[in-house]
Amino acid sequence: MTAPARTRGRALIRRFPIAVPLALAVLAVVVAAAAFAPWLVPGATAQDLMTGISMPGPGHPLGTDDLGRDVLSLLVAGARTAVPGAFAVAAGSMLIGNLLGLAAGYFGGWTDTLVMRWADLMFSLPALLVAIVVAGVLGGGYGLAVAVLVVLFAPTDTRVVRGAVLEQRHRPYVEAALLKNLSSWRIMTRHIWPNIVPVSLASAFLNFAFALVSLSSLSFLGLGVPAGSPDWGRTLADNRTQLLANPWAVIAPGLAVIVTAAALNLVGDWLHERFERRAR
Repeated sequence: MTAPARTRGRALIRRFPIAVPLALAVLAVVVAAAAFAPWLVPGATAQDLMTGISMPGPGHPLGTDDLGRDVLSLLVAGARTAVPGAFAVAAGSMLIGNLLGLAAGYFGGWTDTLVMRWADLMFSLPALLVAIVVAGVLGGGYGLAVAVLVVLFAPTDTRVVRGAVLEQRHRPYVEAALLKNLSSWRIMTRHIWPNIVPVSLASAFLNFAFALVSLSSLSFLGLGVPAGSPDWGRTLADNRTQLLANPWAVIAPGLAVIVTAAALNLVGDWLHERFERRAR
């Protein structure tokens, strides 16, 4: 998150203390939908061409799309692809970033130079545009989109972790571990890493939000999940021409992406502020 955005997030949290509990409640609902979608909406993709597209009414709180599918059911089922994919991107980039950031910050020298030049190169590339090009050239696919975003998001975690390691590198507990002739790997993983986990987790929440928006964008462009799959970005793309017939078929998935990403940003910013205050 950029400095101005982080400042606005902190101002919102201070002005509206209930914002974080609301964000956590939203995330709890989204995670529950992703986990229990097969049982909550078992027939989410069932088509009813006789019904076709319709406005909200009895039996269909958000109406139906042009294939007669219930929009609310598609919304709940869409969390099953939106959330795990974004989580995989955040977790994968966190893993790579922690490994590279630890090595760069602890060893320094040519290791730091190589890692940070790679990070600078990746930062110079527009992540979403690169993902679109790679997915388009290689034929798209949800798994490919996730893999590409992991590589593109990893430099953010790398830079965050490296900065945290540099702050810890010369503290007394590290020097004491060196005097005991402990291996570098043990010092990094057993002593330094536990002290930087909070910062890494806060960064992962922000990456989670960015990954959610990016994957939804790729699905909207037809480079993510296959056509007809219950996914927020794909549902938005499938119904964008039916805005006048049933606006909720477009508004609902768009709001789902926006609200979930905003909740993740708020929680991530809240965690970052708490850990930063504790560190001070």
